[in-house]
Amino acid sequence: MTDAVFQIRSAGPLVSVQDGGRPGLMRFGVPNSGPMDRKALTIANTALGNPAGAAGIEVSLGGLVMDLVEGAVTLAIAGGGFIVEAGAQRLGSWAVFTLRAGDTLTIRRGPWGAWTCLAFAGALDTPTWLGSASTHALSGFGGGRLKAGDTLTVRNTRLLDDDRLLPCPVSARPRNRLHAVFGPQGRCFVPEARGALFGAPYQVTDAADRMGVRLRGSPLELNGALSIPSEPILRGSVQVAGDGMPAVLMADHQTTGGYPKIATVLADDLDGFAQLRPRDPVGFIEISPERAVAIARQRAQSFATYLSSIARRASA
Repeated sequence: MTDAVFQIRSAGPLVSVQDGGRPGLMRFGVPNSGPMDRKALTIANTALGNPAGAAGIEVSLGGLVMDLVEGAVTLAIAGGGFIVEAGAQRLGSWAVFTLRAGDTLTIRRGPWGAWTCLAFAGALDTPTWLGSASTHALSGFGGGRLKAGDTLTVRNTRLLDDDRLLPCPVSARPRNRLHAVFGPQGRCFVPEARGALFGAPYQVTDAADRMGVRLRGSPLELNGALSIPSEPILRGSVQVAGDGMPAVLMADHQTTGGYPKIATVLADDLDGFAQLRPRDPVGFIEISPERAVAIARQRAQSFATYLSSIARRASA
């Protein structure tokens, strides 16, 4: 087995190392982190025969250009509708391909999506923090952001005779209708706020990062004081600040907060929501907790079937 060494020529904002995240540490004030589109990283790793949560690179709309200066390695990319130039090949961001020394990999924004994930047939040599390579954007802990001049090494590389396009499941497309359960602080809002959230259109704003995505639309009027006793919050919480505008919390969200939360988005919708771009429309569909469980189970089964199909090809 050999190593592959990449030289980073350019990397956009928030291009970083991510793996499956660091669950179980929120009680200590440590966010889970991990990729914005968790399914994308799972798909890319599965297509190579890697563990689903193996460390890879999450690429934002700013793109990534890197040169392979030593060795050879097979890679997989999934998530978003990005444009990929891999050596002499021009691909979309749903593909398995091999690079050799002297090749350049260019990933840039395409017609849709906001994030894509790059996985390697080998072990990405990267720092870890609390057992995970996922980069926490505010602190920089974990594998870290990529920047021009950095060197990236993949250990024990594998060359798979399996270059191919990956099928893009419908669930991977941007999701602008979000299933959400009302609450847990519905009592903090006037009755009309519920109808506004689930009946009026919203729009993704430029105020978006790995912590959360702020929306623009009908204000959600509070019924009393703005703050509540600080309590745990989840990825997918719809938090409302003083101006009445909702924000959906994402991968690097804070672990506690004192702003009221009017709803909680179904976890499975968040990967598609992350693929929306600023000014894209988005709306909320109210569902019961029981309906949320049923949808989650059905989608998990469907996704497992999809993963099985690409995993068989990866190991064939």
